[in-house]
Amino acid sequence: MEQAIIVNNVTKVYKLYDRPIDRLKESLSPFHREYHKKFYALNGLSFTVDKGQTVGIIGTNGSGKSTILKIITGVLSPTTGEVKVDGTVSALLELGAGFNMDYTGIENIYMNGSMMGFSRKEMDAKLDDILDFADIGDFVYQPIKTYSSGMFVRLAFALAINVEPEILIVDEALSVGDVFFQAKCYRRMEEIRQRGTTILMVTHDMGSILKYCDKVVLLNRGNFVAEGTAGHMVDLYKKILANQMDSLAEELEEDRRRKESGSGGPAEEPGQGMADAGRNAPGLMKDKLTINPERTEYGDGRAEIYDMGLFDERGNLTNLLLKGEQFTIREKIRFHAPIQTPIFTYTIKDKKGTDLSGTNTMYEGTDIKPVGSGDEYQVSFTQKMTLQGGEYLLSMSCTGFEQGEHVVYHRLYDILNLTVISNKNTVGVYDMESEVEATLVKTKG
Repeated sequence: MEQAIIVNNVTKVYKLYDRPIDRLKESLSPFHREYHKKFYALNGLSFTVDKGQTVGIIGTNGSGKSTILKIITGVLSPTTGEVKVDGTVSALLELGAGFNMDYTGIENIYMNGSMMGFSRKEMDAKLDDILDFADIGDFVYQPIKTYSSGMFVRLAFALAINVEPEILIVDEALSVGDVFFQAKCYRRMEEIRQRGTTILMVTHDMGSILKYCDKVVLLNRGNFVAEGTAGHMVDLYKKILANQMDSLAEELEEDRRRKESGSGGPAEEPGQGMADAGRNAPGLMKDKLTINPERTEYGDGRAEIYDMGLFDERGNLTNLLLKGEQFTIREKIRFHAPIQTPIFTYTIKDKKGTDLSGTNTMYEGTDIKPVGSGDEYQVSFTQKMTLQGGEYLLSMSCTGFEQGEHVVYHRLYDILNLTVISNKNTVGVYDMESEVEATLVKTKG
């Protein structure tokens, strides 16, 4: 397989100075004294992209994703190492970065086309496609400085994506504009992907990574972590987000051993890791999750939810879940007084506070025995994630009924955030998981 991009041992080091005067002192020092600290934006990074392949680069903020894209496109130079690129490149890095605000949209199209190496005749042939895609009407004849932010990004994206590159490099650009324009951007990207265009993309949208990428490169703090299939790399990325670095190191070592032995290892059945997820993990589950520091909690104190966990289908403790997979909510409750019939609950809400789903042990018909002071319960709710991709909030409580009155022993509102990653969103809050059958019953002529 021919390679479109080769990144070989690339390091990018920035000099950080505590004070502006330190830069001058360093430049004038007769003994070459250093007044700076070195910051490694990238540290010995190597990977390749085959021609026609779609490769994603993922990692937390500050991991060096955008830096390597800028080095590949020539915007930045590496401190050490080299990058080889075989093919014409169109980069969606900082949309509109080369626009002149006093020029009209048309003038900027031709000016940017010239900067990309296209003749005026070649840009004439592309103009209609660019204008149709941007869909900003007669504003294209007005100075850019009169545009709304939406019109600006539409024109910039339309220009960048309609020059038919051999290599398309995308840095979060697909999040621009309204939802309809984003959908058009994704359709256009899928078209050029099907034509065999090499695509290198950086995004925080794991749904796009899972849907489009043939291979994914995972970075952390400027260092290469791993590369492989999209699903496996997203799982590793979730461990970084949850700060489960020991677990990440163990899995990487296991991957290395499997690779050396020439075996992919036994495939894990869906849900296989869930039954014992977190049961034997040292420490508290909540210490490995993102907990809301501004949560609301109340109750009469007779029960205490002292730990909680959120597990994906493979038993990973994480705030990120994949749509369509099984997941488990786990609560650990300690009792400080006798209670006849405690009820354990959870509720999932959207960011506006609307209840979307939830259940409790009473609804589910679970037989909960009376408890005494010092007793502890562990409760697990396992279900399929059918919510659309997005951000949600999880609440949980321990309640009961006494003399016909509802009593709250301990309630935690919005204790955990829950991010659902999806590669197919439908309309509304839930995916009804429709099975579609379409049959051509009559054809004209």
